[in-house]
Amino acid sequence: MIEYRNLRIALLGAGSVGAQVAHQILNHGEELAARIGAGIELAGVAVRNLDSPRTADIPRHLLTTDAESLVLGADIVIELMGGIEPARTLLLTAINSGADVITANKALLAHHGPELFEAAAQVGAQLYYEAAVGGAIPIIRPLRDSLAGDRVTRILGIVNGTTNFILDRIDTLGESMEDALAIATELGYAEADPTADIGGYDAAQKACILASLAFHTTVPAEAVYREGITDITREQVQAARKAGYVVKILAIAERIKDADGVEGVSARVYPALVPDTHPLAAVHGANNAVFVEAESAGPLMFYGAGAGGVQTSSAVLGDLVSAARRHVVGGPGVGESTHANYPILPIGAIRTRYQITLSVTDEPGVLAEIANIFREREVSVETLEQKTYGSDTTTPTATLVIGTHEATEADLAATVAALEASPVVVGVASVLRVEGL
Repeated sequence: MIEYRNLRIALLGAGSVGAQVAHQILNHGEELAARIGAGIELAGVAVRNLDSPRTADIPRHLLTTDAESLVLGADIVIELMGGIEPARTLLLTAINSGADVITANKALLAHHGPELFEAAAQVGAQLYYEAAVGGAIPIIRPLRDSLAGDRVTRILGIVNGTTNFILDRIDTLGESMEDALAIATELGYAEADPTADIGGYDAAQKACILASLAFHTTVPAEAVYREGITDITREQVQAARKAGYVVKILAIAERIKDADGVEGVSARVYPALVPDTHPLAAVHGANNAVFVEAESAGPLMFYGAGAGGVQTSSAVLGDLVSAARRHVVGGPGVGESTHANYPILPIGAIRTRYQITLSVTDEPGVLAEIANIFREREVSVETLEQKTYGSDTTTPTATLVIGTHEATEADLAATVAALEASPVVVGVASVLRVEGL
């Protein structure tokens, strides 16, 4: 058997994930080589600051600030630096020089994925990105390969560990949003500026990637509807638990039809009520889970660590083994299947359920007025509960919790707007969608 030459690996970034990837390559290179059929050599690690502390020891002679030169001499480039630039330029340079690339950069893929995939297709290279969604969870390869012959209908995902950690502590420990966020920051789950997490931006980028894969259609990042958890209160979470629900922020990718019967794709992120019997309700702490529904395979659940340097390095190294094996065996890269060209439908086209909590004046005829608002917009009420009574100095009030049957988002939103404008409604305290039924 002819022995294949060593493959040169360039690593861009030595943060929590990058340092662990370097550590694994340096300490388990022989074992990885046995799986690949060729030796691997860590050619260097590009960093911004040679003297920054690392979570794992990397020999100083491997560190460099000259990322471009490192990329040009590599067979496989692993990008773990994050951000759009210079990551985009460096990966395009790597691809155009004939290297395969591996990335965990969900922001880059959400905004520039088509450009990178097209560049790779032009030269027969391969772009791997298992670690971009779900940390250690294998979800990219199952969607791209294992389910490529099936018809995926829906994906419900908890894909941001920080927000799941926060909501879980509010639910199980009764903490406030502020206290739970402080603990998440102290433990390193949340950044000093947590906007990307609690604002839903991180999850939206991952929803973009999942929707593009599942439905073989390019989904632009700006087409993903997004709401974060900043308006969620402890009272909402506790009320949800009493009603048999858990509040989770979900990334949802779904194949739907609009009012004219045109089939399209919806991608969205928002906090929602999930029945406490649904598998996603049992996802605790900073873990992630992706629930996939397919016509032939049925419901599938992928669960595990959604973050962490050691855990995420597992997905990166899996991509490294795949990329290296392709070098040994030969052949062109496998292109992305994004040729279905389904239209991306707006949030108003989806069908969902609402749970609406509102304060109303406690007087005769109020329920009839509320019912009329729902009837005029063709939204059917499934449950109605009068939970508490209260009053201010002038007007007695009652609190109503209304659960709807499934309707279009457009009709449900119009109903809420009409309720807010009604003279019998003192205020709409909470509106949450219900998913997973």
